[in-house]
Amino acid sequence: MTFFDVAYDGTPPWDIGRPQATIVRLAEAGEITGSVLDVGCGTGENALYLAERGIQVVGVDAAPVAIERAEAKARDRGIGVEFLVWDALRLAELGRTFDTAIDVGLFHSFQDEERPVYAKNLHAVLEPGGRYVMLCWSERNEWGYGPRRVTKEEIRETFADAWTVDSIEDAAFETNEPGWSIHAWLARITRA
Repeated sequence: MTFFDVAYDGTPPWDIGRPQATIVRLAEAGEITGSVLDVGCGTGENALYLAERGIQVVGVDAAPVAIERAEAKARDRGIGVEFLVWDALRLAELGRTFDTAIDVGLFHSFQDEERPVYAKNLHAVLEPGGRYVMLCWSERNEWGYGPRRVTKEEIRETFADAWTVDSIEDAAFETNEPGWSIHAWLARITRA
């Protein structure tokens, strides 16, 4: 079993029962458009929110339990979203392209050697000029809990070739853990 399989035995801290406020803000501002791939979609709250706004969304996650929960939510709410158990390091094998990809909490889970593989696979599934919007843990978080911390430079290095890093700004993750203040980076990156 992977870490994520075990995490979904209960309710992991990132499963807040609603979309992340950052995704809502970006969607309302018109920054998440066209067909959307939600990479590492978890139980689907961001994908479901976007689909309610009339956006065509495909959500992928490697954790089967997360996808089962996402599909159940979609059925219960009567929302059309395609959810797939899929490895984010094999996105190119989806055989389709999207206008936008969102990643809320996946990038920081990759090892150094996996990051270029992920970037290459994202490049394969985004249309030229497509946008990748990523929210990941920042190195500004204290040590002692949570995933790997990511620096702005690591983001820039990963997306140095065939991408334009448009912006990296301070943001926050919402969690279901009282008192957790999670610093994040919000990166907007465009596929060449």
